[in-house]
Amino acid sequence: MFRSIKPEIRIIGWDDVHFTFKDRETLIIGVVCRGGTQLDGVIAGKITVDGNDSTGVIAETVNKSKHGEQLRIIMLDGITFGGFNIVDINSLYKKTGMPVIVVIRDNPDMAAIRKSLSKFADADERWNLIEKAGKIRKIEVKNKVLKGRRAIYYQHAGIEGHDCEKIINLTAVNSAVPEPVRMAHIICSGLKDAGIR
Repeated sequence: MFRSIKPEIRIIGWDDVHFTFKDRETLIIGVVCRGGTQLDGVIAGKITVDGNDSTGVIAETVNKSKHGEQLRIIMLDGITFGGFNIVDINSLYKKTGMPVIVVIRDNPDMAAIRKSLSKFADADERWNLIEKAGKIRKIEVKNKVLKGRRAIYYQHAGIEGHDCEKIINLTAVNSAVPEPVRMAHIICSGLKDAGIR
């Protein structure tokens, strides 16, 4: 539990670069933000498309980063990267010592996800990672940019739900999506347009 959440709390937000299923690997980008206002750095790693290495790659990249000692939160744009390379958020918390917040833009169709997983030989293990991430919670975000409130969803590990909601509201300044994840998504979109993955 956080005693206080400072406006300049250091958060790293992760997203993946667009890929095709012919690709063996894809880039993931981590954006280091000071609260919801300042970009402090960008780091990157490579994961296997539809693999099972996203947890380890994110943990290793964060732990080796020059920003590591200042970071307080890991924020993910969803729980899957590079197709169905699913992050074990509880393991990621243990490997880094940093709480994890998964930001989900729209309420996911879990039945459709489970059906998509059925093509994998280890479908049960992948589904178990999704279930282990815990309940998907809804938050109504309000800021100066939004007209009214906008619902987004989240999961978490190593942090209480009410602290997650404080951090989401603190950092969601230009949309309903927190800036660390929004900036990571923008950078990933630019790399996609450049044909980099």
